[in-house]
Amino acid sequence: MGIDSWKMKLAIISGTSINRSDVFADWELERVDTSFGVVEVKRKGELVVVNRHGFSNPMPPHTSNYRGYVSALKTLGVEAALAVSSVGSLREDLLPGTLVSCSDYVSFAPATMIDDRPSGFAPQLDNSLLKALIELSPEKIADDKIYAQTRGPRFETRAEVRILQAMGCDVVGMTFGNEADLLLESGVSVTSLCMVDNFAHGIGEEKLTMGGFNVSVGENQAKIDGLLAAFVARFGSNSCFP
Repeated sequence: MGIDSWKMKLAIISGTSINRSDVFADWELERVDTSFGVVEVKRKGELVVVNRHGFSNPMPPHTSNYRGYVSALKTLGVEAALAVSSVGSLREDLLPGTLVSCSDYVSFAPATMIDDRPSGFAPQLDNSLLKALIELSPEKIADDKIYAQTRGPRFETRAEVRILQAMGCDVVGMTFGNEADLLLESGVSVTSLCMVDNFAHGIGEEKLTMGGFNVSVGENQAKIDGLLAAFVARFGSNSCFP
């Protein structure tokens, strides 16, 4: 079933892009009680927005309350989520500033809601919103890529980057694997959208630094804002999509 025929609540999950964006600046914060603590969200119509690091007191990737915000989305009746992620490129031909969608991911420390027994759940991305994103985006979205998650909060070593490359991964980040595990386990459809903000450590001629990363994120913000604004305009008014 295509997304245009669905009637459902959607969510946008992001981090740095949400904090920097003007798209959601006038949306009021709401607090949702979950078994994993209180989670802040922003909401308008049938669209819910989550900052994976937190709106009021942002946390680094390895301490983000993944279970909390996924539980909050389930409480609010969200059935499909667009996960917007900042990533480093593991390929010289995948340049910073490129929009990417991943069809699969690698994570060797899976996140789960289940702690008291083995889980036979095998996650699989469906990218149900990707067709709509491609139609809305003025720039090409490089799809069918592989995301590798590391724990953070530091950047990966050169050796780690080489291992990820050898495994066939295209981009690397610190968040998407965890939230995809939990969303898919919870029955929420997941669509991946990544902004390549830097080359991973050891790729390209420029030295990887936090300062340089922040500059790149700022430069790419306009692209993300434009696409998010178009997404909100199409899906944010009500639950019955045209």
